[in-house]
Amino acid sequence: MGIIGSQLGSFSATSFKDGKFVDITEKDVLGKWAVFFFYPADFTFVCPTELEDLADKYAELQAMGVEVFAVSTDTHFSHKAWHDTSAAVGKIAYHMVGDQNHVLTTMFNNLREGVGLADRGTFVTDPAGVLQLVEVTPEGVGRNAAELVRKIKAAKYWQEHPGQVCPAKWEEGSQTLAPSIDLVGKI
Repeated sequence: MGIIGSQLGSFSATSFKDGKFVDITEKDVLGKWAVFFFYPADFTFVCPTELEDLADKYAELQAMGVEVFAVSTDTHFSHKAWHDTSAAVGKIAYHMVGDQNHVLTTMFNNLREGVGLADRGTFVTDPAGVLQLVEVTPEGVGRNAAELVRKIKAAKYWQEHPGQVCPAKWEEGSQTLAPSIDLVGKI
């Protein structure tokens, strides 16, 4: 995976969610939009700021039919300990997936070779498990959950409205474009 249009493969992992350890597979992802939000490691610096930002948008994402899976190469035990000891991470209600065997990180082609950590990557799949959005940033650059929500709204709109596309900075309710020969050179 890692390439738009790729199909989600089979996997099994354990996450920490709602105070419990939860076994998940691709079957828990199919049928809904899903965000795989990879980050390098628990108990670090940029990661908790991103995870907290995403936690603040989780209710909005769920209302849109989107599930969130934060993934690092730490264990689900480490996720629980971090959740229990950090005010920022303690806000998280979405899945925190342990990928110590690098199954998901490798599937999404998001493993930092020779280091054993995930890159800071965001991957969004549609209900059929097809990769629709990809964003990877360097170690020191955090992501913006509001922009992720905007991009998912645009991807959903585009998929639900064939023949229309969302221009730059498109916001829900804004005008879209209907590509045609009449638009060539006129935008």
